[in-house]
Amino acid sequence: MPFVPPTARVLCLAAVALLAVAPTAAADDGWSVVPSAGGRDARPYFYAEGAPGTVLQDTVSVLNPGGKPLTVRFRGVDADNTRSGGFSVRTRATDTGAWITFAERTVRIPARTRADVPFTVSVPAGATPGDHPGAIVASAAGRTAAVRVHLRVAGPTLSALTVEHVRVTGGRISYELVNRGTTVLTPKLAVRAEGLFDEVLDRAPRTLPVELLPGRRVTLTEPWPDPPAIDSVDVELTVTAAGGAHDEAGASARFVPWGAVTGAAIGLAACAAGGHWFVRRRRRPRESPDAGQPRTEVELTGALT
Repeated sequence: MPFVPPTARVLCLAAVALLAVAPTAAADDGWSVVPSAGGRDARPYFYAEGAPGTVLQDTVSVLNPGGKPLTVRFRGVDADNTRSGGFSVRTRATDTGAWITFAERTVRIPARTRADVPFTVSVPAGATPGDHPGAIVASAAGRTAAVRVHLRVAGPTLSALTVEHVRVTGGRISYELVNRGTTVLTPKLAVRAEGLFDEVLDRAPRTLPVELLPGRRVTLTEPWPDPPAIDSVDVELTVTAAGGAHDEAGASARFVPWGAVTGAAIGLAACAAGGHWFVRRRRRPRESPDAGQPRTEVELTGALT
C-alpha cells in the first residue's frame, strides 16, 4: 500500500473502473471480493503501515462472473476475536474500520465484470503505535464477504500476553489467554504436569491456531485424554510469542476413581451397620421371669422383734 502525503486528506481517486472478467472466472456463479493486483500477483489481504497522521490508499476489487448486474455495498470494520479465538468483526467501528473511506460506498457491477474501488485509510494523529486489525466488508445479493486489513501504526510496540484461569476438568485443561500488548500474537503453548511420584505429562511448545489481537481475551482447551487414574498433580502452562512475550500459570488437580471409591464406601457402610446391630444384640439385658408383673409397695412401721 503506497504512502500518500499527510496533507492529502481529501480523497482524490479515479472513478470506479469496470474491467472484463477473465474467462476462467466466468464459470463461477458467485461473486467475490479481493485486494486488487496487477497481473497474476494475488494478495490474500491488505497490508498497510504508516505513522500517525498518514493517509494511505489502495484498491479493492469485486468480481461478478454471473449473468446479472450486481449491486455491492462496502463498509470498513474493526477485527475481533471470538471467545474461542476465531476471527470475527465488531458491529461498531471505532478503530481501523472508522478510518477507511471508499471512493464509492455502493457500486453497481454489470454482468461478467470486475469493479475496482479505490479507498483510503486515514491514520489519526493520536493513533497508538502497533497493530490495528480491520477488514473491508462487501454485501450483495443476500451474502457478505470480507477482506482483512492488516494496519500497523509506526512507533514503539509492546509484545505481552498472560495465561489465566487454568482448570483441569473432564480430561481437558482449559485456560484463558490475554493479549496485553499492542501487536497481533500467534502464541505457542507448552504443558507439563507432575504427579506425586513422577512426571505424568510433558508436551513440547506448539503453535496455537489463534491470531490473538491486541487487548483481546480468548478461552482455549487442551485435551488430556489419558490422565492418571489416581494421583495428585500440578499442571503448568507456558505460553510464548514473538517479541519476547512470555507467561506461566498452573493449577492443581486430584484424580480419584470415584466408581471404585463409591463401591468400597457402600461395602464399608454395610459392614458397619451389621456390626452395630450385632453389638446392640449382645449388649441387650435378659428380662427376669417377673418382668411385666404388677408390684405392690409396702410400708413397714414399728419395731422388729
